[in-house]
Amino acid sequence: MRGAPLCLSPNVDYNSFVFIVLDLAPLLDPVQRPLNAAPAMAKPDHIQFPGEEPIPILYEDRSVLALDKPPGWMLVPLSWQKTNRNLQAAIEASLAAGHFWARSRNLKFLRYIHRLDAETSGVLLFGKSIGAVNSIGELFETRKMEKVYLAVTDRAPKEKQWTCRLSLARDPDQIGRILVSPEGKVADTEFRLLASERGRHLIEARPHTGRQHQIRVHLRESGCPILGDTLYGQEDDQPMALRAVGLAYRDPFTRKDVFIRAPVKAFLAAQGFDGFDYRVRFESVGWPAARRASSAPIPPATRAPRRA
Repeated sequence: MRGAPLCLSPNVDYNSFVFIVLDLAPLLDPVQRPLNAAPAMAKPDHIQFPGEEPIPILYEDRSVLALDKPPGWMLVPLSWQKTNRNLQAAIEASLAAGHFWARSRNLKFLRYIHRLDAETSGVLLFGKSIGAVNSIGELFETRKMEKVYLAVTDRAPKEKQWTCRLSLARDPDQIGRILVSPEGKVADTEFRLLASERGRHLIEARPHTGRQHQIRVHLRESGCPILGDTLYGQEDDQPMALRAVGLAYRDPFTRKDVFIRAPVKAFLAAQGFDGFDYRVRFESVGWPAARRASSAPIPPATRAPRRA
């Protein structure tokens, strides 16, 4: 062995032997690595497509991966390939190409569990298996997924806190537009005025149902159309001021509470609220009151699509 003297006997003819020298130190010390071995590389904290800005990963566990979706990425059906801003198609192409963000996780599958509108930024949850897509997706369907958004308007709300319960249906005269209809699907959103600054008003929205364009239509019907929402608001040249900032749920596999938050500092600064200190507080029904009031930090971390 390494460092031990070799003792030879004078009574043995060593010319008839073949000596094999073994270095047993690595076997005795399993943590020893070769001096020239490259260090293990950490998984990237973002996903990256060729020619595109990185998309941050907000949270990850064995079942799901949450992205901070930038504005402009759509979640249209894969059969529609007329746009290079199809996020699901880009992810599947990246998986097939074996890009490092996916290869380092041994990912072969990743599919969105719910949807965000193209111009809405923030938390977007993906499942790592069909089982995860279905099981986590069921939480959206059964109102067991807490969702929190921030929106900005230039119309002062009539109240500091209110709930909008107007049923929504597709507009038969305009594709992609939603209108209030008594024959539509039930929709329920809680709103709270957080701050007002220089003619702008910051509103927290908590949708309890997941109808298409729900927050946008409910705010318009409340007299507070979202800035930059040209479909339901007024024409202007700024991006739509709507951001998904939080998701919270009980993991159906581990039975543990999951809290996912998106950064808000840049969004607030862009909307003129750079001096406002905000952190998502989760208030899910059915959890202990002490947990509902807490702001526990997040870890470093095929059904029809659900909408917020």
